[in-house]
Amino acid sequence: MSQDEEHILTDDGNGPPAMISVEEALEIVLKVAQRRLPPVTVALLDASGKVLAEDIRASDPLPPYPASIKDGYAVVASDGPGEYPVITESRAGNDGLGVTITPGTVAYVTTGGPIPDGADAVVQVEDTEEVEGASSDSKRIRILVQTSKGVDIRPVGHDIEKDAIILRSGERLGPSEIGLLATVGVTMVKVYCTPTIAVLSTGDELVEPTTGSLGRGRIRDSNRTMLLAAAVQLQCKVLDLGIARDEEEELEKVLDKAFSSGIHILLTSGGVSMGDRDLVKPLLNKRGTLHFNKICMKPGKPLMFAEINSKPADNVGTEKILAFGLPGNPVSCLVCFHLFVVPAIRLLAGWANPHHLRVQARLQQPIKTDPIRPEFHRATIRWNTNDGSGNPGFVAESTGHQISSRLLSMKSANALLELPATGNLIPAGISVWVIVISDLSSAVVAENGVSDSPPLQHGKSSTKTTSDGLEQTEFRVAVLTVSDTVASGVGPDRRYDASCCI
Repeated sequence: MSQDEEHILTDDGNGPPAMISVEEALEIVLKVAQRRLPPVTVALLDASGKVLAEDIRASDPLPPYPASIKDGYAVVASDGPGEYPVITESRAGNDGLGVTITPGTVAYVTTGGPIPDGADAVVQVEDTEEVEGASSDSKRIRILVQTSKGVDIRPVGHDIEKDAIILRSGERLGPSEIGLLATVGVTMVKVYCTPTIAVLSTGDELVEPTTGSLGRGRIRDSNRTMLLAAAVQLQCKVLDLGIARDEEEELEKVLDKAFSSGIHILLTSGGVSMGDRDLVKPLLNKRGTLHFNKICMKPGKPLMFAEINSKPADNVGTEKILAFGLPGNPVSCLVCFHLFVVPAIRLLAGWANPHHLRVQARLQQPIKTDPIRPEFHRATIRWNTNDGSGNPGFVAESTGHQISSRLLSMKSANALLELPATGNLIPAGISVWVIVISDLSSAVVAENGVSDSPPLQHGKSSTKTTSDGLEQTEFRVAVLTVSDTVASGVGPDRRYDASCCI
C-alpha cells in the first residue's frame, strides 16, 4: 500500500481524518463561511464588482416623457403622405416646449427627443424629403409614407415604470447595472463588504523579495506577494503580516496580532506539513476548530482549514475568522487559493453562487494522470473555431512541467484541468472538465500565432507602486457625455457605464 493510500484510509484519532476529498473540503469551507459581511453604503463607481445589499426602485418612469425612437418628424398619423410645414424642432431639453402639433403640421425630432404635444407618430428622416424652394424660416418637408399612431415613439415608462424594482438585493454590480443605477438617479448604493485578509509567510529559509544576493539555504518569499496580489484583485483589503520564523513564540505573537486586527480571513503559507518545525497547525488548532489538514488532491495535499473565534477590538462578543494554512510550494499555494479561498471570499462578499465557472475543453496534448490523487493541471484554454472535432469550442494547452514548486506552470494559466486519479494516459483531443480561474483574455496567442487582442496603441500611461509593493500601470481615459438632453438635466447621464468598463 502506498503512503498516499495509507493517508486516505487512516485517521490519527486526534482531530479530522488524515485526508479528505476536494468535494468534502469545499463543502466544509462553504458551510463555515456561510455568512455575508455587513453592508456598507458607497459611491456608485466604488460599487463596481460588489454585491447589492438592497432592492432598488425607480423613482421616475423612463422615459419620463414620450420620446422619439429615431431622427425624423413628429406628425399626426392620420394626415398621411404629403407636404407639411415644420413648425418647431425638438432636439432636447425645452426645445419645442409650448408648441402643439395640429393636423397639417409637423416637428423635427431627434432620437430620444421629447414628442411635442399633439403628435402621435414619428416618420424617420429616410422616409421624407425636404421641399426645395422653401425659405429658411418656413421649412417644409414631404412625408413619403403612411404611418400609424404610436410608431417610433416610446411612451412614458416604456423602459422602466415608476416604482418598479430594477435591481434586487444579491445581484452583482457590473457596468450595465451601474449604468442602470445612474439612469434612475442612484449615486450612493448599499453593497456587501469584501473581507479583510491577512497574509503571513512562515519559514527560516525565507527572505524578502528585495534581497539582492541569496545565501545558502535561502529563498525569496514569493507566496506572500502572490497571495496579496490575488486578494487585492478580488477587491479585498489586505494586511501584510510579513515573514515569521519557525519559532513558536514569535509565531504566536504574530497570530495574536492578526486575530485582534479585525480580519475576516487569515492566509498562511508553509508550516503545515509533517516536519518538526511546522508549527502553524498546532497553534491554530489551539485557538479554534481544525476542520481538516490534508486533502486528496495534486497539487496541494497539505492544506489546513480552521475556524477561529476571536475577540474584536471592543471586546464585545466574538468574531469568526477563517484560517487557511496553505502549502509552502508556490503552485500548491495558489491552486489551493483558487479552489478554496476564492469561494469563501465570494460567500462573505454576498455572492449567491461562489463557484468558479466550469467548461469543457479538448486537450491539445496527451496528459498522464496520477494513480492516487485527482490532479488540477495548470493550463491555458482558448476558444477556437475548430476544437479538433470540426466544431467550435474550447481547447486546453498544458503549461508544461507540473511540479508543485515550479511557479512557471501558473504563468499564463487561466484554467485548471480536472483530471481523475486513474493513472492512465488521456489522449489529445479528449474533452475534460476545466475550472476557469482567470479572465480568458489571458490566452493571448491563438493557434495560428495571431494575438487575440490588438496591441496597445500610442497613449499616455504611468506606472505606480501600491502600498503592497505591487506595480500598476495606469492609463488616463477621459469620458464625456455629449447630449443636450443630459446637459439640460432632462435625461440620464450614463458615463458610469463606460467608467466601470475601464
